[in-house]
Amino acid sequence: MNNAKCFKEFAKYTSLNVLGMIGLSCYILADTFFVSKGLGANGLTALNLAIPIYSFINGSGLMLGMGGATKYSILKSQDKTRDANRAFTNTVLFTLGLALVFFAIGVFLSGAITRLLGADDIVYQMSKTYLQVILLFAPMFMLNNVLLCFVRNDGAPQLSMLAMIGGSLSNIILDYIFIFPCNMGIFGAVLATGLAPIISMLILSPYFLKKRNQFQLIRCSISWKLISNIVSTGLPSLITEVSSGIVIIVFNKIILGLQGNTGVAAYGVIANLSLVVISIYTGVAQGIQPILSKNYGTGNKKDIKQILRYSLVTVLAVSGIVYSSVFFGADFIASIFNSEQNALLQSIAVTGLKIYFIACVFAGFNIILSVYFTSTEHARPAHIISLLRGFIVIIPMAFLLSSIGGMIGVWFTFPTTELIVAIIGLTLYLLSRRKVN
Repeated sequence: MNNAKCFKEFAKYTSLNVLGMIGLSCYILADTFFVSKGLGANGLTALNLAIPIYSFINGSGLMLGMGGATKYSILKSQDKTRDANRAFTNTVLFTLGLALVFFAIGVFLSGAITRLLGADDIVYQMSKTYLQVILLFAPMFMLNNVLLCFVRNDGAPQLSMLAMIGGSLSNIILDYIFIFPCNMGIFGAVLATGLAPIISMLILSPYFLKKRNQFQLIRCSISWKLISNIVSTGLPSLITEVSSGIVIIVFNKIILGLQGNTGVAAYGVIANLSLVVISIYTGVAQGIQPILSKNYGTGNKKDIKQILRYSLVTVLAVSGIVYSSVFFGADFIASIFNSEQNALLQSIAVTGLKIYFIACVFAGFNIILSVYFTSTEHARPAHIISLLRGFIVIIPMAFLLSSIGGMIGVWFTFPTTELIVAIIGLTLYLLSRRKVN
């Protein structure tokens, strides 16, 4: 009976959150599709150059949302209501402060950052427009992520999913309207993306207006120790998001030297499709976080192990389906985003899809293991996994393999990195179990 109850809770939280995360990831995928149709390869290049900044903003919101909500869930399970509300209040205040920094960067430094990201004169204006608007909407993106995490940990995963999907569907609809009937170009694409978190928060608003939420803002002092703990707990979520942005920057630089703008456009297709696949694993990971944190707070080790087992089996099954679909459908997938029927872009993208997505199962394993560690207040191994896959291994590997194998080496960088980190992550897990025993 306990196992059945545990599986039912796992299925409820993860299925809802996976659906929500897939919808959320469609922010960028919808932009990729509509921009490719409306603005061609140059539009794709401009979009791909600006995406890393979106990853950093989104990651910062997830860091504070996941870190704060994990702390809230543990304290709530221990009946420490005021401390739980204090965690929420400090999370919101710090989120707004950090969001204002991004906003200021958008006002004053967007042009300089666009040049720094490698935009040439052909795509500079489009990249700058996308980047600046994303930065100006940073407070909305970040606050939406925080509220989604807290609502999910407050026992309302259905509402969290509806808000994520609602925001994403609005983005897709507005993308089409702004780019085609309104002929707003790249500005239309990014405006649709920026309005999506606002719509998501409007969907969440009845939960607060009807006072269903168990968490609330309270009058309390800012605790830098608490904020530090929240940031430390949520840091792997930031690293996961930011690393994808930094990897895109590094890969763009390398690919520009190997295949020019066409190569970057092809990589844009692969990178954005990868965001959707990774969002499935992130959805499973964020789905199990409230359950793991609650069981950790009450000392239920048996259910923690069971939830982890369910998660890893799910990752294995999803990875098999994803890679089979990508391998056999690579030509069709690439052609969807190749509106100009560019033969070189098609060839590069098809080869890249088949190699790049070998990493699926290892990436999923690493994401689940990282969230397992953070949800049970084992921050150090989570940080190690995140840093290794985000910076320490993948960046040197990109330069090494690209120098050896050119574009083939670039595509093998991601699977090689995730495999190495998975081996290290498994070792850390086994060591942590031995220490507990």
